[in-house]
Amino acid sequence: MKNFVVTLFAAAAFVACKKNEAPQTDSSVVSTETPAPAESGTVINDSANIPNKQGKDHLLSDQDKKFADAAATGGQMEVMMGKLAETNALNPAVKSLGAMMVTDHSKANDELKTIASSLNYTLPSNLDTEKQKKYDDLKAKKGADFDKAYADLMVKDHKEDIEEFKKEASKGTESSLKSFAAKTLPTLEHHLKESEKANNTVK
Repeated sequence: MKNFVVTLFAAAAFVACKKNEAPQTDSSVVSTETPAPAESGTVINDSANIPNKQGKDHLLSDQDKKFADAAATGGQMEVMMGKLAETNALNPAVKSLGAMMVTDHSKANDELKTIASSLNYTLPSNLDTEKQKKYDDLKAKKGADFDKAYADLMVKDHKEDIEEFKKEASKGTESSLKSFAAKTLPTLEHHLKESEKANNTVK
């Protein structure tokens, strides 16, 4: 009888031990699998936070790009030459013309830079070879020769500018550049008239 009781007790103890071991195994499995969802979530969040670096310049037509580049370098040249006229010109009308070019073209240049930035389009930062030569040739002149050369350049360049801006206003595809061209045209036409007036005073 005693042996039977001992056997029952031993069997009960064995079953109890097995029950106590089961939760440990389950918790171990849960803890091992828990990091997987968190790691997956991290990857999703990282990819969602990657900025879209694709620019908009691919939307610009060849006409828009050609106009923007020409307007940028042309505007830079007008400011640089205007500063030369402010200091080097003898004729008051030529000095005044140079000052006007610096003020008006600096403003237009800043507006064009803002538009280009909104389009993620990089404008030329330096003059092209042709415009640099024009500037260097003008810088080498003195006195009355400078006045005449500057006035002649302003008449010629503004006639060309007006044609370029008219073309962009009518044939461009980017609305902000078309609007800039149309809005700037009256200023360029005024510059042409003043350049012709100054040119007449140095003949």
